[in-house]
Amino acid sequence: MFYGYAGKVLRVDLANKSFTSEDVKEGDARLYLGGAGLAARILYEELPKGIDPLSPGSKIIFATGPLTATLAPGSGSVNVCFKSPLTGIWGESRAGSDWGPTLKKAGYDLLIVEGKAEKPTYLVIDNGKVELRDAQELVGLTTSEKTKLLKKGLGKDYEIATIGPAGENKVLYSCIMFGDASRAAGRGGAGAILGSKNLLAIAVRGNGKIPIAHPEEFKLVCRELATNLLSYTPNLGLKTDGTTGDLPKCDEYGDWPTKNWHSNSWGKGAELYDKFRRNNLVGSHGCYKGCILQCGRIAKSDSEKWKTPVHEGSEYESISAFTAFIMNDDIDAAVHATYLCNELGMDTISSGAVIAFAMECYEKGILTKEDFEGLDLTWGNMESTVELLKKIAYRKGIGNILADGVMRASKTIGRGSEEFAVHVKGLEGAAHDPRSGKALSLTYGVSNIGMSHIHPIEGMAYDAYKVDFGLIPYGLKDPKEVDRFEEKGKGKASKILHDYGIVPEIVGLCKFYIYAGLTPDDLAKELSALTGWDIDGKELLKIGERIYNLERMFDIREGISRKDDELPQRVKNIPEFGKYASVPECAIKDYELMLEEYYEARGWDKNGIPTSEKLNELGLGWTLTEI
Repeated sequence: MFYGYAGKVLRVDLANKSFTSEDVKEGDARLYLGGAGLAARILYEELPKGIDPLSPGSKIIFATGPLTATLAPGSGSVNVCFKSPLTGIWGESRAGSDWGPTLKKAGYDLLIVEGKAEKPTYLVIDNGKVELRDAQELVGLTTSEKTKLLKKGLGKDYEIATIGPAGENKVLYSCIMFGDASRAAGRGGAGAILGSKNLLAIAVRGNGKIPIAHPEEFKLVCRELATNLLSYTPNLGLKTDGTTGDLPKCDEYGDWPTKNWHSNSWGKGAELYDKFRRNNLVGSHGCYKGCILQCGRIAKSDSEKWKTPVHEGSEYESISAFTAFIMNDDIDAAVHATYLCNELGMDTISSGAVIAFAMECYEKGILTKEDFEGLDLTWGNMESTVELLKKIAYRKGIGNILADGVMRASKTIGRGSEEFAVHVKGLEGAAHDPRSGKALSLTYGVSNIGMSHIHPIEGMAYDAYKVDFGLIPYGLKDPKEVDRFEEKGKGKASKILHDYGIVPEIVGLCKFYIYAGLTPDDLAKELSALTGWDIDGKELLKIGERIYNLERMFDIREGISRKDDELPQRVKNIPEFGKYASVPECAIKDYELMLEEYYEARGWDKNGIPTSEKLNELGLGWTLTEI
């Protein structure tokens, strides 16, 4: 036994209906810590190059970190790691809820699922007791219906992870829902993987305790950090306004992709949020029992047309996907659409991006009303949007093409649609715009999962919003001295930002807590008291660098290189309308300069491949045999 870990990995083979408990090796834990770190090590070793993500031989890992299920502020996470069916490269998505902590309390740091069940199945983990059960009664139900039915049969003290109809139909951006079907591991298509394995849900109950090396010291450190977080006035706004409250600011800063990225602002952010706050916002909620920031929104719509029950959701990304992305200014309709995506089990970001792509196809005459079976896909038409979401989830008609994401859909549709299929490496862009702060362009370009704003970190938080993340002692230039539109220097800065941005996925932490003020030194103090290891901020950043490079090597093995680190041209252009159409300096003029600077800072060659010297330095020389 060692401290900070349950010490076991549960491996479930659905085909053979077998369960294996394996030891977590302390040496691996020290090198990779946990979460996405340990998962990356396992998947790199166990998934052969070129494997079909939806084949029985594919695997998916539910990973916790050392901080998960402890007193550490923000420790209610699970990281889902897999080869993405949407992109064909590294896939990873985090969800906040009590599911991750409960898995760890049940005795497992990681859950590996492999094989394919003969018929619809769900998995039950009860404090070390594991069994597979028939899931026929769950087939076709929404995520909340599945969750309610399982809790009714098993007990309210079970935490449920489930897929919806979209996952059952293997929509390539379907998600896994946690926390009473209110929290999504959204990006990259994890839901499709469970659907391909005939695994509809995973129920977990656990009440074990995590061993702590220095309990009193750990308690004191956690209390100190929690006090500091709550004493910082801006953090209180997360409970009041959540992420949805960022709509006005992002619009103002040119950080709000609008009309399928034709612009980076719309001018309606403040108006829309005011309507949401007055008519739709019910309250705030923490995604897990120990959350002190409570950014989650409880929302509803009383609109006769868009009647939507009280639920947790309507976050910034989701609302943006169904307002600015598609030029819809009916906030009730947007709330309804985000709720529908959760019920169907579809990533709201990719769903909104796909609808925006479809609307532009319709506007340009590439697709017609006949193609959409009578639906009018003019910009902002929410009646048609809702119907099209259902077609996508059930792969009906044109929905069968759109269910594969904008990259594949544009290749199928053709006729120039590839030019406005906005994605990087196959993952659709999120609701932040690099024309607000150029550091975000590298987040999007070199992210190991594709065009994700949060993996590993929102670059514009640094140069546009002036957050330093406690990284100035580690070589990051003070953001107050940085012009958000400047391009030189962003490569070097982004390397440092990315090394820290990936750390929450490794230690089992909600990433918002590093935006709220937790620094590398803070996390190192927590980890040292928890594990008994002597960890400082420098080592923590080195571990982050190790995992980032390991995921990069996973992608390189699948054929990724410099050509795939490019941004869509539309994203680099001067906005066509809005406030920033007259601000030419917001356009990304020399992305290659930033990319080359980033490669150099990373120790990668001109083609974006880590050098053997860098891999050996990081203890990753073993990956060279397959490259």
